Amino acid sequence: MNQIYMKARAKINLTLEILEKREDNYHNLKSVFQKINLYDEIYIYKNDSSDFELKTNIDELNNEDNIIYKAYSQLKERFNDISGVKVVVNKRIPMQGGLAGGSTDCASFILGMKKLFKLDLNEKEIIELGRSLGADVVPCLYNKAVIAEGIGDVITKIDTNFKYYIVIIKPELSCNTGEMFKKLDREERNLKIDNTNNIVQALENKNIELLSNNLYNAFEEVVETKTIKDEFIKNKAIGALLTGSGSCVFGIFKNKEDAKFAYNNLKDKYKTYICTSYNSTREGNL
Repeated sequence: MNQIYMKARAKINLTLEILEKREDNYHNLKSVFQKINLYDEIYIYKNDSSDFELKTNIDELNNEDNIIYKAYSQLKERFNDISGVKVVVNKRIPMQGGLAGGSTDCASFILGMKKLFKLDLNEKEIIELGRSLGADVVPCLYNKAVIAEGIGDVITKIDTNFKYYIVIIKPELSCNTGEMFKKLDREERNLKIDNTNNIVQALENKNIELLSNNLYNAFEEVVETKTIKDEFIKNKAIGALLTGSGSCVFGIFKNKEDAKFAYNNLKDKYKTYICTSYNSTREGNL
């Protein structure tokens, strides 16, 4: 095998509670990450050179600051027999939207390299590599709903294959994660909401009403979402929420027809995407 194709799926956060700030300046969190069927396309090619080449359809990402470059450097340092590699990324996930586009690209690249070069990496080692590259990389290694704790690197898998319909709006506003955390730190926050158990129960029992009624994201305290959430509710969504630190907002729908209705009504006004939840049943799922 000389090449491999990967779908790097985006995520939404069904719950996101930000807990205490750590001594390393990260924050502990508790969140249900849900992979969705909106994805970047990644092609990894072997070649006989010793060079690494990365090409994306976004010019500003074609440099050594790209997290995929950093992942390759760490893999090459550990596995000297890795040959030259060319990576082509077709970005479809909107950037700075809270959908983990960069992190999921990195996670898929690591898994693709493991398969393409038959690298001797177990799950624990892959998680350690992901953790060293970014907080969201670890949950993005799993193509299904998971509970993420710690800085996002402590994972509990959720036993679900629930498929439901989602519409996502990407506003003109883009949110820098670091700045959003700083804003949240300046807030005097006394309210702690942990809906994790309800969300897990909803996913396991395929209960769309329970799911929609327990959505929560602490970043909504510092990101204005009311306008877009109201748009969703007017267009048959049964729940809506900011994802990650923003700026994307998603709506959840009872069925495909309602999701299409909302998409068709909103797509001329906003940058809008329609998709479903994604829960792979593949054993191991990493």
